[in-house]
Amino acid sequence: MFKNEYQGGAFVEIFSAQGKNPGAKWKILGSPSVIWKEFDKEVKSFVFVLEGSSQTNKIQLPKENKQILGLIQRFLVLQIYVPLGQDFSTELLITDLGNIKRRLYLSTVHKELSSTPLHAKIPLFMIKRKIWCNLCIDLVAFTSEIFKGAVFQSLDGIVVSANCKLRKIFTLKSKPQDTADKDGMFRLLSRFFNSLMYF
Repeated sequence: MFKNEYQGGAFVEIFSAQGKNPGAKWKILGSPSVIWKEFDKEVKSFVFVLEGSSQTNKIQLPKENKQILGLIQRFLVLQIYVPLGQDFSTELLITDLGNIKRRLYLSTVHKELSSTPLHAKIPLFMIKRKIWCNLCIDLVAFTSEIFKGAVFQSLDGIVVSANCKLRKIFTLKSKPQDTADKDGMFRLLSRFFNSLMYF
């Protein structure tokens, strides 16, 4: 999808809740009663809302499993809001320089990191609930640390599951500035999650 497009700029937008039909390129799994678009007064823009079971209610890009995204920028950012008492997960399909496809399952359900040569389950225990944040994932660090020396080549698929509100998803070429303020707002700069920023 993005393989033959220019990716040398500062960012590449994958999803935005703005516009007439923001989910047109995505495969939407779940009925309109559990996945819909609404205007969020707090961020003053439209957002996608995913509710219910994270097993059945999700959005996937690309629509067809045979397609690939071909996104090569290092950092992936999800602008999300996770409600209190609800679980959230996202799945990333990455390809390394050896053309081996590997899956990363990031979820609030997971209690500890576990991995096999092709899959990894990563806990998202650091996400604060009931606040909008930019979750920034360092794809290069994830690939090399979890899969022992593998070199990130591209992000080729993404699935976002309930429960969350989603404003935008994009990749960044360079490390973003951390915008978390000092008065107790949570900040994380680990080797995997480059930063968790609130707005």
